[in-house]
Amino acid sequence: MGVVASLPVSSAPAEPPVGKAEGGEDALSRLAGLLHRDLEACNRAIVARMDSPVALIPQLAAHIVAAGGKRIRPLLTLAAARMCGYPDAPDGMRHVHLATCVEFIHTATLLHDDVVDESLLRRGLASANAVFGNKASVLVGDFLFARSFQLMVDDGSLRVLAILSRAAATIAEGEVLQLVTQNDLSTSETRYLEVIKGKTAALFSAACQVGAVVAERPAREEQALADYGMNLGIAFQLVDDALDYAADQATLGKTVGDDFREGKITLPVLAAFQAGDASERDFWRRTIESSEQREDDLDHALHLMQRRGAIRTTLDRAARFAADAQRALAPFPDTELRSCLAAVADYTLSRAR
Repeated sequence: MGVVASLPVSSAPAEPPVGKAEGGEDALSRLAGLLHRDLEACNRAIVARMDSPVALIPQLAAHIVAAGGKRIRPLLTLAAARMCGYPDAPDGMRHVHLATCVEFIHTATLLHDDVVDESLLRRGLASANAVFGNKASVLVGDFLFARSFQLMVDDGSLRVLAILSRAAATIAEGEVLQLVTQNDLSTSETRYLEVIKGKTAALFSAACQVGAVVAERPAREEQALADYGMNLGIAFQLVDDALDYAADQATLGKTVGDDFREGKITLPVLAAFQAGDASERDFWRRTIESSEQREDDLDHALHLMQRRGAIRTTLDRAARFAADAQRALAPFPDTELRSCLAAVADYTLSRAR
């Protein structure tokens, strides 16, 4: 038997976020409380499906799964299914197995991302690749992807398989597109949004959509939940990109300025570059496009972002997508679960406070 992990459920930016940001952690706590039995079943399934006679696999998987995180994506699957009326019956476990599948896809991408980005921290702790090495991280990521596809096949629905397999492919496309646009300041905001739709929002969308599928809801509701997840995921990533320049390391859970050092093209950089004067643009070309960075360049980048309102611009965009996510819930009855899902959109913004 492998290692069994104990799975937890569950400074201010230079410029404050724009728009409503109520609920915060309470939204996720309420959602986890409403779904505590489903979430506990999901955690048990995660532990069981991580197991392998090859001891390194459960050890490494447990390292990243047990490191924390809010379980947002599997919570979305569980919440969407229950909001759509998925029955509480002895054989009603499809939503739990698919929530587990969603978490495995997410965890696999984290393992691969940390290798690609050469990250040393994940959620404030040493990343799996820093502890176990790059080769092991990539291979265990592959194992988790394989496990996720086993769960899809076990579910038996071609519709579910189509949605989640498409999301897995889209995530990979988004990561490759991010690699292609790296260090390229001519990247448009539209192209940047394509990147974050692929690498982040596609899984949010699929996680919500399959909840409607297992509850056998009509296409209109299925699409509404897909739209909710897509807009929520975009808002989530926009806030993450702002936090890379507007948070301390303890809050961010990784080294502040990693995106800057790696030359990633994110909206804070694009907004500061496009609004900057000639000397500012020369600075961004040197540091981002040419990767010629000096010790004090990150501090100067933060100064320029403050001057040009780049963080506020990014959080304004996030607030719009969060509002779109909330509007997408309109077809559903006004229940406590719907209220919680709407509040999760506010949570995405509250992380930047």
